Amino acid sequence: MAKTIVVKQIGSPIRRPEKQRQTLVGLGLNKMHKTRELEDTLSIRGMVNKIPHLVKIIEERG
Repeated sequence: MAKTIVVKQIGSPIRRPEKQRQTLVGLGLNKMHKTRELEDTLSIRGMVNKIPHLVKIIEERG
């Protein structure tokens, strides 16, 4: 079983640069307090690290 992380959106993309909005969409997040379970890869971690003010890692599984 692959390692996964649970990511929660904690900030609004309103009045944020377009790149940050696109990163949220790439993670599958688009509404406040929505959570997604994603595979724990370097690309996903990089996306999360680009917008730490908008998302939060809640749990690491695996």
